[in-house]
Formats: sequence, structure tokens, C-alpha cells
Amino acid sequence: MDFNLQNYLADGVEVILKDAMHATLKNPKESLFLLRFSKHARKATNIRKRYEKEGQNIPVFLIASITSSCNLHCTGCYSRANNACSDDEPQNQLSDDDWHNIFKQAKDLGISFIVLAGGEPLLRQDVLIKASEMGEILFPVFTNGTLLDEKNLELFDENRNLVPVISIEGDQDVTDLRRGAGVYNHIVNVMDLMKDNNIIFGTSLTFTKRNISSLVSNEYIDKLHDFGCKVVFFIEYVPLNEATADLAPTDSERELLFNEINRLRREYDDMIFLSFPGDEKTSGGCLAAGRGFFHINSNGGAEPCPASPYSDINVKESSLLDALNSNLFKSLRDGGLLMDDHEGGCVLFEHRKDVERILKR
Repeated sequence: MDFNLQNYLADGVEVILKDAMHATLKNPKESLFLLRFSKHARKATNIRKRYEKEGQNIPVFLIASITSSCNLHCTGCYSRANNACSDDEPQNQLSDDDWHNIFKQAKDLGISFIVLAGGEPLLRQDVLIKASEMGEILFPVFTNGTLLDEKNLELFDENRNLVPVISIEGDQDVTDLRRGAGVYNHIVNVMDLMKDNNIIFGTSLTFTKRNISSLVSNEYIDKLHDFGCKVVFFIEYVPLNEATADLAPTDSERELLFNEINRLRREYDDMIFLSFPGDEKTSGGCLAAGRGFFHINSNGGAEPCPASPYSDINVKESSLLDALNSNLFKSLRDGGLLMDDHEGGCVLFEHRKDVERILKR
């Protein structure tokens, strides 16, 4: 049977919305927003289908790194290792108006979800405000949680299309070891505030070959449930270098996660469980470079994926549609590299020399 990427992605959006509605039935404010957003999502699906008839695939997801600044120095940070994140004053960062234009283009193309990342996205209040004005799009905001103060919580409470997703490593010892002393307790206190104010929030868990079993255990999920977490993102670890390549998940860990997510969805019917980038065998290969998502860095460069920081086009001078049809993206999609068998982890990381050769053409 031929694999239909458009149907796979459209069905995925429906599952997300169905699960979200089920998880928020006791929260009228959240349910009202999701009812409205479901209408927008159906319209977006029709827009993507029109493009598909013209031979143009439009992904459902966009990842936007709205800043290269961060207030933490987490051990093993991929962004810092790639020089995509630093303490220096950002140079040539996209303005809030630039990002607003990108969000509007995304809406017109039928993109329903834009992940706001960084650096630390809460450092860009101006961009968050622009995003809050786009009710047709759902913005998961991936944050370390340390800047979630009363003002930010009010922003999330008033604008339900912004959903905070807090990175957490496990228990207090593990989290503080990687992110710094006191981070875990701050995160827990913030979670309590969000739970008390009925603000839907999620957590982001980076899984490796070694920790996936503990992260999907009932013991750990129960802790997140008690904190009030409603959405759990399992993010696949991408090696920093060859020395950490042995931590990358293989097909065995992906199959375990796929099965465990299905179990968790049955057992925790008031929570949503998602994986990124997802099962590559189910989706017909890696979904980067516009097959299922793509990445805009803080300077406007259009990249296949945050884990593959290569670009041959900038959205300051070009449209999102131009970016999707850039030489790099088309070469990756048409050349078969994204569907290539690999040992595990990120196929673009494993074939980064091939990506570099494409850029030199």
C-alpha cells in the first residue's frame, strides 16, 4: 500500500485535537478555545489539500527558534554545541514584525502548529505577544520554565493558543544536575500555580537509549500527572558528537516508545502523549525539510530541522513557500536521503556530510 503523507499528518492533527478536547472537558475556557481552533484546523487542512493537488506538500508543523539567547547553561545542550545559542547579544535576530509576518504566511499556507523554541523563548515577550494574536495557530512554547513569573502566567492564561511546555529531566537530582541548582523546585512551584489557575501546560522529555524505560514508567508519569501536566512530548535525543552517538535511540527504543505511548493513552485518558519526530517507519522516513515540518532559526534561515542547522535561503528575503522549495529542501526530499536506513537517532546528523555536499552544489 502506498504511503500518503498528507493523510498521515491530517489524521495526526485530528488525533491531537480529539485528545486535547477529551483532556480539557472540565475546563470551559480551554474547551471553548479548542472548539474554535478545531474549526481553524479543518480550514487549514483544506488549504493544504488544495496545495497538494498542485503538487505542493505543506507541512502541518513549523518550528520557530525565536531567539538564540538563553539564561541557562544546561549540560549537553545541542544548541550551544552548534553555536545556535549563546550568552552574547543576539545579532541579526528577526524582529517581532518579521515573526508576525512569518506566522501570517504560515496561516495562509495551512500550517496549524508552530513550536516556539530558542534559546529561551520567554526572553522574546514581543514575539509571544505577536503569536498570541494568531488564534488560528496553536503555539507550544518550549521553555526551561525559570522565567515563568506572574506576568508570563497571565499571558498564557489570557491567550490559550500559547501552551507552555516545560523541559524537565526527571527527578530533582537529575534536573538540577543538568540545568542548575534550584531549577527543579522552581519548575514544580510554577506547575502548582498553573494547575491552580487551570492553565494547560506540557512537559518535554528528551529520551535516549538509556532512559526511555524510566520515562514511560507509570511511576514517572504519575508524578507528572500529579503536577497537573496535561501534555507530554517525548523528544528524541540527537548526539552532540561521535562521543555521544551511543546514546541515540535505535529502532528498538522507538518501537518501545510507540507501544508505550499507546498504552499511556489508554491508561491516562486526561493527558496527551506525543513524540517528536515520531516513528519514522510509520511516517515513511524522516519528516524534516518540509515533509512534515521545517525549522526557521532566529536569524531567518530555513533549516530542515533544529538538529540539522544548514540553510541556503533566508525568509527575510524569501517567502515560506520559497523556503519549502529551496534547493536544499528539494534535494533532501527528492534524493532519498530522508528515507535512508540508519543506525538510530537523527538521519540528517548521521548524513551531515551529505547535507554539506548539497549546500556546495
